[in-house]
Amino acid sequence: MQITLLKGKIHCASVTEADLHYEGSISIDRELLDAAGFLVNERVEIHNVETGAQFATYVTEAPRGSGTINLNGAAARLALPGDKISILAYALLAEVEAKTFRPRVVRVDRENRILPV
Repeated sequence: MQITLLKGKIHCASVTEADLHYEGSISIDRELLDAAGFLVNERVEIHNVETGAQFATYVTEAPRGSGTINLNGAAARLALPGDKISILAYALLAEVEAKTFRPRVVRVDRENRILPV
């Protein structure tokens, strides 16, 4: 049996830009990608804490240390700069692996800098 579990999460990040006229995706600071274990082109779910909107897109890389959380294309209609969002990715695991797996949860401040655990 395989089970879908949370793989990684960036919790309550601040949207820095929303670019309607760009190919769809979410651009995320490389430092945050590494911390959450996200891959470029990986599917992620976005949950807008401000509006309750939930949607999916794919990841693109923004410069390391930039604090960038940029929604592109149609996703730009679902969150505005300053909105708090959580970004989640999931993994399909064998039941035996799922029992011990722990997701990477990254909490950030207002500038999308990683907070200490």
